Amino acid sequence: MVAILKNVPEEGPGSIETFLLKHAIPYRIFETQEGSFPFSLDGYRALVILGGPMGVYQLREYPYLKRTLALIEEGIGSNIPLLGICLGSQLIAYALGAKVYKGFGEEVGWKDIQLTEMGLVDPFMQLLATNPATGALDQAFKVFHWHGDTFDLPRGSIHLASSALYNHQAFRYGTHVYAFQFHIEVTEDMIHRWFLNHPLQGQMAQELTTLYPEYSTRALRFYQSFFGTSLEDSRR
Repeated sequence: MVAILKNVPEEGPGSIETFLLKHAIPYRIFETQEGSFPFSLDGYRALVILGGPMGVYQLREYPYLKRTLALIEEGIGSNIPLLGICLGSQLIAYALGAKVYKGFGEEVGWKDIQLTEMGLVDPFMQLLATNPATGALDQAFKVFHWHGDTFDLPRGSIHLASSALYNHQAFRYGTHVYAFQFHIEVTEDMIHRWFLNHPLQGQMAQELTTLYPEYSTRALRFYQSFFGTSLEDSRR
């Protein structure tokens, strides 16, 4: 069973849910804004923390985020696979003792990330970076962004990727904790909805046609390993 923490209605599990359904991997979505959380992670084989517009530094305004932080700490202590996306990555960084703060500008849309030396040898990042057309390992490739906050790297973590605007785009902690500032989970429908009546709506619609098929293939490779190999390893 995979526990998925959903922070706002607009940011669901997207292609993650599609993958889990297709492969008959049981999961449960918890609506955290409504106070829905697992009592503990006993019986769960992985934890996914999705995005949201709130900041980790707004714990007073969003006190339920403290419950998410507690579950992250439990998951790390239990050595189960964790995947944090956008806000989820920031929460993982904070739970590991790093500072999370407002950045110097929004990063929105399709932008390149560059893998670090450690990212190039990370087994999961290699799957994400493998070019679907050529099979080559791309050190730089486009991912989908929508964030304005950033974080320092937690002590003991492995820096996996950066972008032109923000250095800390992805990190790994231990063997099965992955934090992505970008949105690996987006679907075409999600992007259309997020950019409805947005100044970039036309540009996003055009780029979606050319970029999303490749992106979804990269994400699928990551899911196959993360929700397959990782889950098997965590049972040992």
